[in-house]
Amino acid sequence: MTTPRTGPRTTPRTTLWHPGTARARPARSGRDLGLLLLRATVGVIMFGHGTQKLFGWFGGGGLDEVAASFNRAGYPASRAFAVVAGLSEALGGAGLVLGLLTPLAGAAILGTMINAMAVVWSGSLYGSGGIEYEVVLAMAGASLALTGPGRHSVDHHLPVLREHRLDVGAAAIAVGLLLAAVVLLIRG
Repeated sequence: MTTPRTGPRTTPRTTLWHPGTARARPARSGRDLGLLLLRATVGVIMFGHGTQKLFGWFGGGGLDEVAASFNRAGYPASRAFAVVAGLSEALGGAGLVLGLLTPLAGAAILGTMINAMAVVWSGSLYGSGGIEYEVVLAMAGASLALTGPGRHSVDHHLPVLREHRLDVGAAAIAVGLLLAAVVLLIRG
């Protein structure tokens, strides 16, 4: 492709040519901002859910009430599972907000939501006993594990984590799915 002033195209497709300028400017994308908004929203929601379970914050019942609920749902050692769920949600949510260890944070949300779906599902996606909310949170966690956190994150500033790799995200999802399956098998 040629341009009227510069001849053959020498700039990558990710740049825009502006008439009257001698250089190309990188094209703007909303990808990083969109990832930040998604991470922050899902992370704050999950952090809140986790701290409700662990500490009774934000109107939550705290560990005693959650452990009793887990016991009714069939989890053995219900207090231990309540702690695991609360920590998975709180730490996974905090990790998403910060963009820190994002594949693992997303996998923690995925695994926790799979267990939540198993508890509340009544055979319908929507309505009372539906799992649409849990599905959205689970898929958001999985999506963030696969895409990585974007530039506006702690991971982006750490040399080992700066370049997100698909295989790392896929491995984190596999771990989240495996651990969710183990917990469901223990639940019976």
